[in-house]
Amino acid sequence: MPEISRFYGIVIYMYINEHNPPHFHIWYEEYKAIITIKDGIITGCLPRRALTLVYEWLDLHKDELLANWERLCNYEAPLKIEPLK
Repeated sequence: MPEISRFYGIVIYMYINEHNPPHFHIWYEEYKAIITIKDGIITGCLPRRALTLVYEWLDLHKDELLANWERLCNYEAPLKIEPLK
């Protein structure tokens, strides 16, 4: 499972051969969630502060996330994305 970013204890992953819609996985402590890239719809559970940080990061890197999704669909490794600072 390729890790594409890590910040404030939040780890972002994208998997090869995933189902649509384009999305990424989040692990934070014992919490796990999935967020769609285009709509920001969440499945799973995250603490409010972590979710706020993830949405802020998503807003900054939406184009890069979609490009990584395309890379994965073409069986290419995703690129690392700058963490939230």
